[in-house]
Amino acid sequence: MGILDVKDVGKRFGGLQALGDVNLSVQENTCHAIIGPNGAGKSTLLNCLIGKLIPDTGSVMFDGQSVLGRNPYEINQMGISRVFQTPEIFGDLSVLENMMIPIFAKRDGSFKLDAVSGFLSHRDVMEQAEEMLVDMNMADKRHMHAASMSRGDKRRLEIGMCLSQTPRLLLLDEPTAGMARADTNNTIDLLKQIKEERDITIAIIEHDMHVVFSLADRITVLAQGTPLVEDTPENIKGNPKVKEAYLGETQ
Repeated sequence: MGILDVKDVGKRFGGLQALGDVNLSVQENTCHAIIGPNGAGKSTLLNCLIGKLIPDTGSVMFDGQSVLGRNPYEINQMGISRVFQTPEIFGDLSVLENMMIPIFAKRDGSFKLDAVSGFLSHRDVMEQAEEMLVDMNMADKRHMHAASMSRGDKRRLEIGMCLSQTPRLLLLDEPTAGMARADTNNTIDLLKQIKEERDITIAIIEHDMHVVFSLADRITVLAQGTPLVEDTPENIKGNPKVKEAYLGETQ
C-alpha cells in the first residue's frame, strides 16, 4: 500500500465510461506521473483524488482514510494540496500578501497563536511568508503586484502557497501548461528541489514528456479510462503499447 491508493475506481457520465476499474498506488516520498491522450480520463481521475467527484465504484484512500465525499477544506486538512492548470493566486494582492493567506488559514499548531484571538499573529504570519518566499527564490518579488508576474512566477508562487501548509501530498495538474520553455525548465528545477529537500509526495498530470521524464519515479499510462501500463520512466519509453496509445515528444 502507498500513501495514496486507488482501487477499482469507475466513473460514468451518462453513456460515457470516463474511468473503468482504475487501480494505482502512489508510494510515499516519490513522484508519480499520470499520462495519456486527451480523453483518457486523467482529469476525471484527479478530481476523484481530491473529492471533487465521487466515483460510481471503487475507493480512494489517503494514508488509510477515504477522501470521498470530503469538502476542499477537509481534503486540505488531511494533508493534500492541489496546483491547478491555471495558477490560482490573488492578482490584486502583492506576492507577500498572497503567501500570507494560506498561513493565516493554517491551524495545526505549528506556529504561535495569538493568546486572545486564537489566530496566528500578523508578525508570525509575515515572518513565515518571508521565509517561504526565500525558499521559492522570490524574496526580491515580495512587493510586486502578483498579476504582473510571468506565468512561471505565478506558478512558483502558487506552489509556495501550497507548501506553506506543509502538505504530505502535492497534486499538480498540468503545472507547465502555457509556459515558455525557460519557465518550464525553472519549474522542473523547483519541483526537483522540493523532491530532494522536503518530506512530500508528488502526483502529477502532465502532457509534456520532458517534464514527466525529468521528475517521475513511476508513471501510469491511461488509455480510454483504464490503466494501460504502470512502470518506471525507462521502461515506459520503450513500451510498444505506450508508443501505440500515446507518448509524445521527450524533447
